[in-house]
Amino acid sequence: MTYFFETYGCQMNSAESAALDLVCRERGWTPAADGAAADLVLLNTCSVRRTAETRVMGRLAWYAALKKKRKPGQDEVCLVVAGCMAERLGETIKKSCPAVDYVMGTSARSIFPLILEALEKRRMGEGTGFPLPVGEKPVFAFSSSHLEEGQFRSFVPIMHGCNNFCSYCVVPYVRGPEISRDPASILGEIRFLEKHGVREITLLGQNVNSYRWEGPLPAAASGAVLGFSGLLRLVAQEVAGGSIRWVRFLSANPKDLSPETIAVMSEYPVFCRHLHLPVQHGSNSILAAMNRRYTREQYLDLVRSIRSAMPGISLSTDILVGFPGETAGDLEETLRLMAETKFLYAYMYHFNPREGTAACGLPGRIDEGLKRERLGRVIALQKEHTQELLKNRLGQRTNALVEGISRKNADEIVARTERDEMVVAPGTVSLAGHFVELTLSGLRGNTFRAKEIRVCPGDS
Repeated sequence: MTYFFETYGCQMNSAESAALDLVCRERGWTPAADGAAADLVLLNTCSVRRTAETRVMGRLAWYAALKKKRKPGQDEVCLVVAGCMAERLGETIKKSCPAVDYVMGTSARSIFPLILEALEKRRMGEGTGFPLPVGEKPVFAFSSSHLEEGQFRSFVPIMHGCNNFCSYCVVPYVRGPEISRDPASILGEIRFLEKHGVREITLLGQNVNSYRWEGPLPAAASGAVLGFSGLLRLVAQEVAGGSIRWVRFLSANPKDLSPETIAVMSEYPVFCRHLHLPVQHGSNSILAAMNRRYTREQYLDLVRSIRSAMPGISLSTDILVGFPGETAGDLEETLRLMAETKFLYAYMYHFNPREGTAACGLPGRIDEGLKRERLGRVIALQKEHTQELLKNRLGQRTNALVEGISRKNADEIVARTERDEMVVAPGTVSLAGHFVELTLSGLRGNTFRAKEIRVCPGDS
């Protein structure tokens, strides 16, 4: 039997899709080339912005039309909606799209094997339709592996959920409260990934640096409670001398990035010299309205501490403009913060009210046209900073992990530096998964070109 996944939204969704993919493969299912050829189609959805949900509803309409063309019975396609949109809307999705067979929220992955089993039995003639699995209310549990087959980079979720309740954000409502993963399970997954040829890992969480484990600790840990900095130290010690040479983490809330975490990152070169640090805004009044619980001054002090400990580190961020009550002066504060910090890149978007969040009912809504104009100014400034920072890197020699062959040219490889910069260089598929040394000789858009390239010493 065959399956096809469509994944929307954040890296956590990508990791969870990879875990579900592994469940399918372990049961002998085969990935389909596209949804039109699959026995099961799963849409792993996002609810952070309305546009993400709108796109999913469009895809559901397409699959509903496909189902009408497929023959009833064994040729029928099973349609599953999973993820944050499924958690937020629940069974009401079926009212909007009756073609949906299963709605699987963020805590309901435990029913996925039961869905597969029901489809297998139907294929064997032991049932008809798509009966709902019967059992206890699903409870969130971490998967044992999130490896995407054939990849040299892998996500490793370490915590789930969020307790911050930023006033514009739906995540706490669709992901639930923070749950930290057993460090023994985390280290076990890392060992599994290393055995399967992974070279780089990214620790994931909605608020990754609020990790806190109060259960049994590995022998190498100290104290009664394991925080994020302690976990980073355990991870660094676990991968020391092995084939996993780079570690990243996403996404860090500035209010929870401790001096201890900065010190551990600085101490162990295995942690890539890049950090995604969402600021969201540069105005203290807007930050307070967003319930971010830090000020622009605290954020800038944090940036200075990071760069002092790790010179040359690159920073990226999220910026949200057009929040209710935002003034022209507030926007200028954001532009000034950008000018002082100079992010390598940023995810920039304007306020999009989400039902159920505190900001949804706030007065002072900004006109859509004005929001777009303000966002345009932020994007234009970020483009200037990105180009400036990249041009300053030309001529420098650096290491990068080769991810594969370029989609545009079969004679070129695509690689990523530890600063999260993309590089294209002459090479063959034999370099995939290797760390290479190269010189940044040119720039096309935001992608470096390199001519001199060789495998790093000791990498085989």
